[in-house]
Amino acid sequence: MPDGGQHFPALVLNADFRPLSYFPLSVWCWQDAVKAVFLDRVSVLSEYDTEVHSPSLSLRLPSVIALRDYIPAARRPAFTRFNVFLRDAFACQYCGERQPAPDLTFDHVVPRSRGGRTTWENVVTACGVCNLRKGSRLPKECRMYPRLMPRQPSTWELQENGRGFPPNYLHESWRDYLYWDSELES
Repeated sequence: MPDGGQHFPALVLNADFRPLSYFPLSVWCWQDAVKAVFLDRVSVLSEYDTEVHSPSLSLRLPSVIALRDYIPAARRPAFTRFNVFLRDAFACQYCGERQPAPDLTFDHVVPRSRGGRTTWENVVTACGVCNLRKGSRLPKECRMYPRLMPRQPSTWELQENGRGFPPNYLHESWRDYLYWDSELES
């Protein structure tokens, strides 16, 4: 039996053969992929060389699967801390420095103490230093203006931003499906 499935994830594509998500990359553990194959919910597009065995069956582990039924993307992405960071490409909107998510905060452009709301249109990604420096002041009071004015992104924009962050693990069988619209080599 494979070692917990950590080294045999299956890339999950929508019925249109595009990943459900680029960042985080849509992957399932091998157990979930095999279950979906048996329930006829997915088509297997590529397989690993590794097999799993039962008393009556031997099956190669799927490396790329496509859902049989199309799942439409949400028209409006959820307002979450992660999606704010993704919208802003994990970069502080005051100093421009890119940092890992655990080192980032979000800042209310118009502070809550001044009537600002926690919405797409008032929240930006900030590093800890800039967030402390700005404090509860308005941008004009501290001459700290966001590089991009905050706004609600589309699901498509978040997907495009996510493509800029390569995953930690990328099996060679996935490449044709992750960069399907990139320019072909000559």
